Amino acid sequence: MTTSRIVVTGIGASSPIGGTASESWSALLAGASGARTLEHEWVEQYQLPVTFAAEAQVRPETVLERPMAKRLDPSSQLAMVAALEAWADAGSPDVEPERLGVDFATGIGGVWTLLDAWDTLREKGPRRVMPMTVPMLMPNAASGNLSLHFGARAYARTVASACASSTESIVNAVEHIRAGYADVVIAGGTESAIHPITIASFASMQALSRRNDSPETASRPGSIDRDGFVMGEGAGVLVLETEEHAKARGAKIYAAVVGGGVTADSYHITANDPEGAGAARAVRMALEMADAAPDDVTHVNAHATSTPVGDPNEYVALHSVFGDRVREIPVSATKASTGHLLGGTGALEAIFTVLALRDRVAPPTINITEPDPAVPFLLSGDPQPLGAGPQLAISNSFGFGGHNAVAAFASA
Repeated sequence: MTTSRIVVTGIGASSPIGGTASESWSALLAGASGARTLEHEWVEQYQLPVTFAAEAQVRPETVLERPMAKRLDPSSQLAMVAALEAWADAGSPDVEPERLGVDFATGIGGVWTLLDAWDTLREKGPRRVMPMTVPMLMPNAASGNLSLHFGARAYARTVASACASSTESIVNAVEHIRAGYADVVIAGGTESAIHPITIASFASMQALSRRNDSPETASRPGSIDRDGFVMGEGAGVLVLETEEHAKARGAKIYAAVVGGGVTADSYHITANDPEGAGAARAVRMALEMADAAPDDVTHVNAHATSTPVGDPNEYVALHSVFGDRVREIPVSATKASTGHLLGGTGALEAIFTVLALRDRVAPPTINITEPDPAVPFLLSGDPQPLGAGPQLAISNSFGFGGHNAVAAFASA
């Protein structure tokens, strides 16, 4: 068991607003939106009620070498693109394979591979189904392929807890390093599920925004006229290691992951607990692990999906932890820009949280036309300065199934 701080030494992302972590961060600060009308024939073919989403800005198959791209589902392609960037950003650590781990996440997995294979089976018969179908569609495909590519033998773990998945993977990675199972872990999450079946399903449950005439303004967390979330796509990766290991090899350090909390609501399969007890407990757990008090928190990256019910419930949860001070903490709801990446969202937002601490600025929350009195967070359409001195931030992720995951980060 190590008592060393766990630090972030590399980041990588492929998101709806940028092909890299730095591009995504710059676009976020500039108030960009990744939501766009979908240019696919299947939108009209199936007469989908929602005709837009936030697809990855750079298609991963254009970045990866063709042989690699062909054996990976789009979700694993995005994971590989982000991981390659993060690994290079970390300086390609020289670490024994048995001391390198992978902790990766997805909410849905290889939905495109699965449903394309089903179409092939129905239309052309079983002999035309690709032999790599199962290895491409399985939820652990991204984790397994990253382990193979980077030679990680300490462990390769997969988390699938819906929209809490990749934040949970980051918390798991910290616990594994602290327990002495690995010196370096590639952690994060991915999702590529902008597919007619998922759009139709989310639309059927009234979860998606229907602002087909204005996609770029559709995601509006905290705004009184919000009407649902926007499907997003992408991946985020963080390279984590002990502070001693990072300093010994002369690595740059972005921030420290100082705490994490994972809980369950046991309330409803899709709705979060309106009293926010499970979410609040996850925040308290993260702060306890960080040996910090609620008053130490200087920034929050909220889960804030832009749904009518979810946003107020998150406020209730945070108010129970911070009291009225929650209205004074700079909050960012970055899904307003990126849409909701489901299993990949926590990792991308962890990167945004790390960069917020580095640059001492809370990114803006776009599209707020009129603040909702039921969600009185300190949100702003402009970047909010975080000031001097030590910074402590939390990033929240809550998912279908009642999953709650919170990670706490401290400035380097």
